[in-house]
Amino acid sequence: MNKTCLSKKPNFARCFREMPQRDDQEHVLVLRGIWNIAMTQPDDPEFPSLGIFECMGKLIQRAVKDRQWLLRDQNIYIPYYAAHIIGSYTMNKVQFAEKAVNSSVVLPLIELLRGKISWVEQRVAVRSLGHLASHATTFEAIAEHEVEIIKLAMEISCNCIKTVYRRFVGVKDSKRVKYHSDLLTTGLGDLEIENRKAEEWASQLQCWSLYLLNCFACKGRSLNLICNKHFLKELCGMWGGLANCASPGGIGCIRTLCDFKAGRESLANSKEVMEILCNTSRSSDDWQYMAIDCLLLLLKDTDTRYIVIHTAASSLADLVELRSLKERKKVGEAITQALLQDYHKIKYGDLKLSSQDAERALKETWDLMVERRKREELMSEEELKERKDLVGMLKQEGNKKFWSGQIEKAVTTYTKALDLCPLKMRKERIVLYSNRGQSYLLLHNAEAVISDTTRALCLSSTASPHRKSLWRRAQAYDMKGLAKESLMDCLMFIHGRMKAEKTKHAKIPYFAARMIHKQMNATWLFSTVAKSKNKDDAGVEKPRVGEHGEDLCQVTEEIKERNGEW
Repeated sequence: MNKTCLSKKPNFARCFREMPQRDDQEHVLVLRGIWNIAMTQPDDPEFPSLGIFECMGKLIQRAVKDRQWLLRDQNIYIPYYAAHIIGSYTMNKVQFAEKAVNSSVVLPLIELLRGKISWVEQRVAVRSLGHLASHATTFEAIAEHEVEIIKLAMEISCNCIKTVYRRFVGVKDSKRVKYHSDLLTTGLGDLEIENRKAEEWASQLQCWSLYLLNCFACKGRSLNLICNKHFLKELCGMWGGLANCASPGGIGCIRTLCDFKAGRESLANSKEVMEILCNTSRSSDDWQYMAIDCLLLLLKDTDTRYIVIHTAASSLADLVELRSLKERKKVGEAITQALLQDYHKIKYGDLKLSSQDAERALKETWDLMVERRKREELMSEEELKERKDLVGMLKQEGNKKFWSGQIEKAVTTYTKALDLCPLKMRKERIVLYSNRGQSYLLLHNAEAVISDTTRALCLSSTASPHRKSLWRRAQAYDMKGLAKESLMDCLMFIHGRMKAEKTKHAKIPYFAARMIHKQMNATWLFSTVAKSKNKDDAGVEKPRVGEHGEDLCQVTEEIKERNGEW
């Protein structure tokens, strides 16, 4: 149903006023038509000016309060479309958001957020509330319910993957709630499309919950709630995934918390947070720059520096020659400054770190970025040429030892070559680091592989990263069981290979396809919960009583009893 068709109805404003009180089987068709318009023309002022928000709010309220009405005809679809319409119209225009708040949509949306109907309605409710919270003039209307909204958003983000799997994906096709299936596929599509869409929606529900939390966190609100130790641990496992790659997921929320002292202190004391930041900082993840930003902010804060430096130093030391990242320039120099800001105290014995690895990383950074640069600036052209020739010989010697199976001796030879190789010889150093990384790979030293290949990738162009290093690092991350990081490197490796071949018929190597298949399975959104045995025979989560005394499965169970009607 298009807008032209809808506009033919006389006095549409009166229709919006009367719709919540009337029982009409055409309500769903009308709402679906408005939903289509709201999705395609979210900035059109016509319907917002005619009372659409008040109408949608009242429809949601009726659905929550009047269970019999909700389960009659096709009314079960109404709250989903109503909340979606609110979210679409309030996404961009501040004046629409203000009108929505003044039309009392907040409380009905919170009712859906509480899980009064199902996870499907929770998804569109959290989207709408996130849009309202993102506008400065409507934020306070959401903040009136701050504690409850934050607790609900935290709970949803932690449990929604499990909920969607146990209520839908893990349920046999014949036992699924039909209106959920219809909304997921708009009535068109097979089981595979349905499952794929459910995964996308589950990811969106999680990411939009984090976005709502972020609206409070970026203002420094309720950090004591958000910085809960258990939640921060859960946050580390939340990412948009390939289905929702535009969202930074948990790391976006972590980045926001780093802007506040209370947030930094909580993050610094979380082992899981530090691990995810270090891993992401040395990966092909789109949000690598956020992880680096977080580590730098933690290092620059004197109250958190010596809590995190023993973990962060080794990872950041591999990135000191990174020239640019996204739109950021001189990233490596910023990292070097953060690492060495008080190195003189360590160098002259005034400060002792608890971690020898951290001290070693700082010393290597000082030698590479300060001492070695000074020495090479004083070298003559003749000496540089001699070194270049010697490095070439050592590289060939290392290659021979590698191919003859003398892997440890090859590592030693590559190390000598790297120590002698002038810093300006970036291409030669890329190959040496990558070759040494390959040697470490055969020695099953995954951490050393990641370190060397990351250094090689920092020296290469971000537009065209060194492919062999990507593949070797992908294997190292696989050895460590870090499937996401391995997958990202695999995908970058394939992208670079196909780009280099410049043909539409470029083939993905079998070894890479096999690795991608493995990591796709490992990073599947529902992989963890699918292995869980804490399910009943029907594959549905057992009913539980929520914080508000509501049986969160009640509506779903009633719908199942009437499944033939929808």
